[in-house]
Amino acid sequence: MYKILTLNNISVTGLDRLPRDCYEVASEMTHPDGIMLRSFKIHDMEIPASVKAIARAGAGVNNIPVEKMTALGVPVFNAPGANSNAVKELVLAGMLLAARNIGQAWRFASGLTGEDAEINKEVEKGKKQFVGFELPGRTLGVIGLGAIGVKVANAARALGMNVIGYDPTITVESAWKLTSDVEQAISVDDLLSRSDFVTFHVPLVESTSNMINAERLKLMKRNAVLLNFARSGIIDDAAAVQALDDGRLYAYICDFPSNLLKGHPRCITLPHLGASTAEAEENCAVMVADQLKDYLENGNIRNAVNFPRINLPRNGGFRIAVVNSNVPNMVGQISTDLAEAGLNIVDMLNKSRDDIAVTLLDTDKEPPAETIAAIAKIDGVLSVRCLGCSRKG
Repeated sequence: MYKILTLNNISVTGLDRLPRDCYEVASEMTHPDGIMLRSFKIHDMEIPASVKAIARAGAGVNNIPVEKMTALGVPVFNAPGANSNAVKELVLAGMLLAARNIGQAWRFASGLTGEDAEINKEVEKGKKQFVGFELPGRTLGVIGLGAIGVKVANAARALGMNVIGYDPTITVESAWKLTSDVEQAISVDDLLSRSDFVTFHVPLVESTSNMINAERLKLMKRNAVLLNFARSGIIDDAAAVQALDDGRLYAYICDFPSNLLKGHPRCITLPHLGASTAEAEENCAVMVADQLKDYLENGNIRNAVNFPRINLPRNGGFRIAVVNSNVPNMVGQISTDLAEAGLNIVDMLNKSRDDIAVTLLDTDKEPPAETIAAIAKIDGVLSVRCLGCSRKG
């Protein structure tokens, strides 16, 4: 029986992927095998030594001590792309909010008083101050062409916009999905200088912190619009507000309210609604539940932010899953221990990523406990589990 600790409300649709005859799922438990969470911050939490994997039902993992987990041999799963449609739709809404001055017009209309005839008169007199513009023919710059950025770029093209994209680490999979006439920018600065709207779909890391600052704002077209539905901290908010006040920026639409932003007349802030749809929450929960289950039962890894991708189909036998430092002769030492126990390897796969390596081995006979213990004692081995054995790994 695997034990899963949930630190947030996780969609029932996702939790149902964990069969109750094999999984115990609860918001409070001791010695969990896995943790599922959304935005719960666990940097200061004492992670039980029993935890073998952490699954974040969302894309960002800033709330998880990834480096610490890596050092302990614990993969951290996320759900890239599961909320991509929800975020895409909000980005499109953000562009419309800015282009048609909807927020400002809403505030104006909600403040009208008097009889209906008086309100109608004020509407006709006041609507001229909210004249906007249309999207076709405008240029959208997309920084970050992962699952979300690609969908945003394709949707903008479908609306008749020109699209420029920048992502030096774009994957082959994302490139295949991207509309062919999306233009490639050679740098962030190049993209900023040519865009009427700029949207960000990158994680908050050292290289993206304050990516948009006062100097880069000077490169942008006059009356351009910034949209941030990725992470707070990617844009220097103080510099953006100064650009709004100077009349250089037309609008700033973001998902991260602050005292500086929430009352500004040219800024619309939303309460982190990017992935807040029932569909996105279900998609994220299903994806990470499946990934967590596959790892616990088979050792396979998909969408771990700190581990290599590895998938070895089960063809019978007894599986051993080893996580170790990515150093020479690890597979050799593991194989030696198995040979000394008289075990034959019927299938094996080894993958590495940075400082971590994962080895999956299927043996013809069940490995004795002392063999698993011997592998665990190899210098550099972070964890070893026997899956499909008479004892749970």
